[in-house]
Amino acid sequence: MIPRYSRPEMVAIWSPETKFRIWYEIEAHACEAMADLGVIPRENADAVWKAKDVEFDVARIDEIEAVTKHDVIAFLTHLAEHVGSEEARFVHQGMTSSDVLDTCFNVQLTRAADILIADLEGLLAALKRRAIEHKNTVRIGRSHGIHAEPTTMGLTFARFYAEMDRNLSRMRDARAEIATGAISGAVGTFANIDPRVEEHVCDQLGLVPEPISTQVIPRDRHAAFFATLGVIASSIENIAIEIRHMQRTEVLEGAEFFSMGQKGSSAMPHKKNPVLTENLTGLARMVRAAVIPAMENVALWHERDISHSSVERMIGPDATITLDFALSRLTGVVDKMLIFPENMLENMNKFPGLVMSQRVLLALTQAGVSREDAYAMVQRNALKVWEHRTDFKEELLADSDVTAALSVEEIEEKFDLGYHTKHVDTIFERVFGE
Repeated sequence: MIPRYSRPEMVAIWSPETKFRIWYEIEAHACEAMADLGVIPRENADAVWKAKDVEFDVARIDEIEAVTKHDVIAFLTHLAEHVGSEEARFVHQGMTSSDVLDTCFNVQLTRAADILIADLEGLLAALKRRAIEHKNTVRIGRSHGIHAEPTTMGLTFARFYAEMDRNLSRMRDARAEIATGAISGAVGTFANIDPRVEEHVCDQLGLVPEPISTQVIPRDRHAAFFATLGVIASSIENIAIEIRHMQRTEVLEGAEFFSMGQKGSSAMPHKKNPVLTENLTGLARMVRAAVIPAMENVALWHERDISHSSVERMIGPDATITLDFALSRLTGVVDKMLIFPENMLENMNKFPGLVMSQRVLLALTQAGVSREDAYAMVQRNALKVWEHRTDFKEELLADSDVTAALSVEEIEEKFDLGYHTKHVDTIFERVFGE
């Protein structure tokens, strides 16, 4: 992933140095287990641990691989250069390359998941704080982009909180599903290695043994993992789109924080563009782009092929690094977001009283008017407001059919904003608890 959209902690998980360190730990723990079982001499297993503080030379491994055309063999050759060829002769005993590659990949994904879980927790804290802050800040709700009925900014943040809380649960489940390892040898039969070696290696690396592997760990696990990343990315875009809409000049109900010295346009000095949330929309697309290849990796030939390998070398780092950056960026946007309550009220009253049409409709039906007639009575007055920017309540009061069914006091009462916010506390209790 390019540095512009990367954070160091997540990038480090995918560095060659980290990968080779994990490969080494897999091999060393496997030797340790085989020595415990009496399969290899204890001194040979101990000799492998002499390399525990070695900084593996990535350039040297690449040099060997240029000849061997095999990355795991290149690493094992380099390891023997540190341990000694005689001492290292039992390394990788009974194992196959996928034992190392797949187990390492899942270690990296679980570590990435831990960072993403922490990211989600940080975002949830920011969303909760803003939801409570604007619990009763009234704004207009929209359907199809058109004014519907009043809601609150707090409910908007609470809605996003609930969505991200579900994503946190999904991410934890995805981590659990991907946290398996396999040291089962060629075609996964354990013919040349004891299953207890796998158990030991997995225990040391914080994984659980894959119940049945076919030389590779089943890729439906990875498909579910990347699908979860895709859902989270879509939720990021969902929030970003709402903020982008709010920042439009003719709306301006909320906006990204504009820092001192920031410039919005190279041509127009007045511009304050929603660049961060537009960026988040783009980053979400890139994370979702990893989902279909991950799904396609599920179908492999027989017990193993490597059609999945090139895909995972790209989507593993790119999707996790991008999502980590996006979650951090969104947390910052939410945390510093500017809210304009006065503009919210002004927008809601752009067509005075119009958003109370359903209350009047229901009141008329409760007063004995058929729904069809009540709808026609309300709509004809509403259309006058649309066309002439008149006051909806005044139009209703001037309509003899309406006043024949409802008193002036009953009509007046239908324009109370508090009617639409009376259950906000109930919704907040559902989302955040008591």
